Amino acid sequence: MRVAVLNIVGLCPAVFARRKCPNLQAFAQRSGGIRTLTADLPAVTCSAQSSMLTGKRSGQHGIVGNGWFDRSLQEVHFWKQSNHLVHGPMVWDTLRERAHAAGRNAPVIANSFWWFNMYSGADISVTPRPQYRADGRKVPDCWTQPPQLRDELQQEHGQFPLFHFWGPMSDIRSTDWIACAAMSVEKKFQPDLHLIYLPHLDYCLQKFGPEDPRIDQEIREIDRVFEGIRKFYEQRGVQVVVLSEYGIAPVDHALTPNRTLRDAGFVSIRNEGEREYLDAGASRA
Repeated sequence: MRVAVLNIVGLCPAVFARRKCPNLQAFAQRSGGIRTLTADLPAVTCSAQSSMLTGKRSGQHGIVGNGWFDRSLQEVHFWKQSNHLVHGPMVWDTLRERAHAAGRNAPVIANSFWWFNMYSGADISVTPRPQYRADGRKVPDCWTQPPQLRDELQQEHGQFPLFHFWGPMSDIRSTDWIACAAMSVEKKFQPDLHLIYLPHLDYCLQKFGPEDPRIDQEIREIDRVFEGIRKFYEQRGVQVVVLSEYGIAPVDHALTPNRTLRDAGFVSIRNEGEREYLDAGASRA
């Protein structure tokens, strides 16, 4: 049986409790209810996804956050994309080994926007990858394997809306694009396992807070996207699995570890252009 795994980040019992996602609720009921995963730490995208795809904890697969300090370069690196950063076999490696041992053809694997998606063992990859032009511009784009898929997807669905994927302008447009692109990948390649990242809830829950009344409309939006992609896959005989990396909970106070470290002399700051910048390489922390 072919499987599509929908990673709807931020989906959790508290979201269901708002009763604004009838399609997801009906799917959960048909599928035997909601089950809670024991999350790895830290509960951030790169670490959580790597744990799901390797079956290992962050201390084993090496992805300890969305970014980390490189002691050789004395620089902080965020959102790197090479799959070679993840230590250990991925789920598709295990599936291929089992298929080989059983004398079956190797499964076709597609990865639509799960992280560390470049130069991996997946047969088809689609991931955000802006162009950084010589004049300093950051141009929205995506990276694909095979390479020609990039042009095909953007001709069919328009330019990937990068600025609606990250940052303060993030909204449903990026998730809509990913869902449409994933369905195009299904039509073209019919993968046996398709990993699909639908990030909308994650962004709005962090932007507004999980108890903000504006979240109700955002839940309706992701519910609409889900229902469209669910119907599409089930009509093609593909089993749909829904999961989430983590949920977003309300907080009533904030901790400021960097200020504490600075006050204690463990963080070094540089003043450039009337602004303060962290000098990570010169910091004792």
